[in-house]
Amino acid sequence: MKRERVLIVEDEPAVARGLEYALKLEGFEVFRANTGAKALEMTSREQPDLITLDLRLPDMSGYDVCRALRSQSHRQPILMLTAKDEELDKVLGLELGADDYMVKPYGLRELVSRIRALLRRAYGELAAQSENQVHRFEGLEIDLTHLEVRLEGEVVELTPTEFRLLHYLAARPNVPVSRSGLVEAVWGYEGDVNSDRTVDVHIRHLRQKIERDAANPVRLVTVRGFGYKFQGRRM
Repeated sequence: MKRERVLIVEDEPAVARGLEYALKLEGFEVFRANTGAKALEMTSREQPDLITLDLRLPDMSGYDVCRALRSQSHRQPILMLTAKDEELDKVLGLELGADDYMVKPYGLRELVSRIRALLRRAYGELAAQSENQVHRFEGLEIDLTHLEVRLEGEVVELTPTEFRLLHYLAARPNVPVSRSGLVEAVWGYEGDVNSDRTVDVHIRHLRQKIERDAANPVRLVTVRGFGYKFQGRRM
């Protein structure tokens, strides 16, 4: 059975060793990078299934690494780790393409749980039920066989989390889903007030990619005071 591969991007040796030890005990294959440049190189060479990314690195910020990875079309989940419990830091990380974040100090049990949830939803649960399924709407196709989205016939580059979020909503067309419900279904842990922002940022990314006018969406519609719904009719 193939072991899932995790790249740890962390410049503090003690923290990196502790995280590596914990993840290896959980059965993961683990790689380490202590700079942003090495993280980019190792991602291309090793193709990890998930990346844990610290914000403070000696050569560039975790934000820059995240931006570079997404611009190079690396789509694996990125779990951003930050020592700053500030909303701006969290939002910026998500804006740049991170799938989730955790604030230091974190518990190893919770970290492993978050990692497993991201991996399961990126490669496991969706892939297991994806044979020969394509959801078609006017101008939009969500292909569960190839895990890709096509807009007017052109493939749209989505992160695994963006794909799961769109698929979850589109599988329930015209049905409102709360933000906390989306967090539980898509991210795999219990939603709270702080996680609402995570959903909002990912919805904004999706609108920029699949709406003709992101400021006036017709597919991903806000249900004020509650959450979102996918508006459309299956073809």
